[in-house]
Amino acid sequence: MDTLKRLRPRMWLLFLPLLLLGAVATVAKTGFDQSAAHNARVLFDQGRSIFRYDTFGDEAYWGDTLRLHEAIKGAKLGGVGPGVSPRTALGVGLKVDVEALPEEVLKALKSEEINLDDPATTVALLSLNAVVGVQGLFDQEGNLVSVGITCALCHSQVDDSFAPGIGKRLDGWANRDLNVGAIVALAPNLQPVTDLLGVDDETVRMVLNSWGPGKYDAQLNQDGKAFRPDGKPAATLIPPALGLAGVNLHTWNGWGSVPYWNAYVAVTQMHGRGSFFDPRLNDPEKYRLAVQSGSWNIRNSPDLVTPKLPALHYYQLSLPAPEPPKGSFDQAAATRGEKLFNGAAACSGCHVPPLYTEPGFGMHSAQEIGIDDFQAKRSPDELYRTPPLKGLWAHTKGGFYHDGRFATLEEVVQHYNTLFKLELDQQEVDDLIQFLLSL
Repeated sequence: MDTLKRLRPRMWLLFLPLLLLGAVATVAKTGFDQSAAHNARVLFDQGRSIFRYDTFGDEAYWGDTLRLHEAIKGAKLGGVGPGVSPRTALGVGLKVDVEALPEEVLKALKSEEINLDDPATTVALLSLNAVVGVQGLFDQEGNLVSVGITCALCHSQVDDSFAPGIGKRLDGWANRDLNVGAIVALAPNLQPVTDLLGVDDETVRMVLNSWGPGKYDAQLNQDGKAFRPDGKPAATLIPPALGLAGVNLHTWNGWGSVPYWNAYVAVTQMHGRGSFFDPRLNDPEKYRLAVQSGSWNIRNSPDLVTPKLPALHYYQLSLPAPEPPKGSFDQAAATRGEKLFNGAAACSGCHVPPLYTEPGFGMHSAQEIGIDDFQAKRSPDELYRTPPLKGLWAHTKGGFYHDGRFATLEEVVQHYNTLFKLELDQQEVDDLIQFLLSL
């Protein structure tokens, strides 16, 4: 015992380095965690700002070249034509961010003191940075001299809390009210589009106006296919940009991941100044316009897109699928529908919970899902993606599938009921619909 007592202080000395290492490791871990948490916050804030307000320099195209701002102003303000009033803008699906409006403006709107039929009011809203997805550029005298667009134009809604089309932002929601084609068709100068497509101005405007609300054709400037074989427009529904965490591929045809599509849209569709590369588009038979214009391999200096892709990606992945409104579905029916979804209806074979899409390469041929292959053939892999279903209730406007061919969820369920010979009765179909609305 006496020997042990004498050794005890020395044993503490032996363990002291280990205790110190443990303390250092704890401090290091805490420091790393704090750094990671700080990085997450920074990326979120940066990504939100990019998503809402960054044009990537595309005003050089929409304003300086197409002169869209002149159509917005109208002849009385130094532009062309009648101009775009707030009432007209809301009518083609543009939204107003109520949180960007000063209190005096809100009061004036409530008391109807502001003229919503005057293009000057639209210009004033642009100067307040209140038009979702549209950025006005002004000179020192306050004159609108150009205009650019952001991601939020197509992929944000508002909650209509102030008035229809005016409310708080809902980032990531597909704007199925937005008539992109009609807006672009207002541009005084569409020569860059007519030159690329090889058609006249009237034909371009006819194609743009054929899209209708909630649709856009992101492949037109690659393959030149404006219409389907049945004569319907080739444009597809604007997809949501939320609920994508854990989802591999984006868009109806799974062209690529979320950052791929961000780069593709920012550079080839928004016409921002950035870099984009996809050798799959270097195909003169399938993508003749991409080869002609070189849009499969674009490089700009300075690059205003690539440095922003990480934060933009992070922000989009942070956007959750919205919870369905209370009372918007029948809970008892939804519970029965969930059992069918995972059982007799076999929906979960492709829409795997809790992602409600397929982990990995969630792609299928047109034959597998029982539809035509026109839109699939326009994509590099010539397949259709299994779309994630969470938050489905928030983007039902405009129909279902890539082109809205099924007007209702019942039509979708009955399509598979017939295709896969499920033999579901009407009650089971209704229960499945209620479950889908509950996601």
